[in-house]
Amino acid sequence: MGKFNFIKTSIDGVVVIEPTAYGDSRGYFMETYQKEDFKAGGIDIDFVQDNQSMSTKGVLRGMHLQKNFPQTKLVRCIRGEVFDVCVDLREGSPTYGKWEGVVLSAENKRQFLVPKGFAHGFVVLSDEAEFCYKVDDYYHPNDEVGFMWNDPDFGIEWPIPDDMEIILSDKDKVHAPFSEYNKNK
Repeated sequence: MGKFNFIKTSIDGVVVIEPTAYGDSRGYFMETYQKEDFKAGGIDIDFVQDNQSMSTKGVLRGMHLQKNFPQTKLVRCIRGEVFDVCVDLREGSPTYGKWEGVVLSAENKRQFLVPKGFAHGFVVLSDEAEFCYKVDDYYHPNDEVGFMWNDPDFGIEWPIPDDMEIILSDKDKVHAPFSEYNKNK
């Protein structure tokens, strides 16, 4: 295996990436991104910004999308564990409205490539989680739209234990249903 294992999913363009970690008694080292290796793996993206967040158990961020300035995101969890999800909202896509999800954790070191045109979100499964992501365009706050994390049109199967309280931002509590977004396009 090379430095990265690129795992295609059921949705074209959505990729799970497993970096190779080199460990010994002192810890480990790994590359999380290398432009030429990613290009050889079919991912040729010019990332322009890195972001990082910390959230506590039950925090659910999403589902978010930039309409006119869409972003490709390369996401990973560097501490704790999250369930990360993307929904295909690319017009004309054969998988329009379908979702993919993956557990990302400090332990499994996996990354998730979320292409332009996808709504994105995650829920924190551990006590705390630090989440990092690269994007290929800058954030435009007036361009963001969002959908409820549990919108029935998506049917996302979140692995949320019965005793976990979901914590949403004020913004995420008031998103219109996806059906309204579809009507107003």
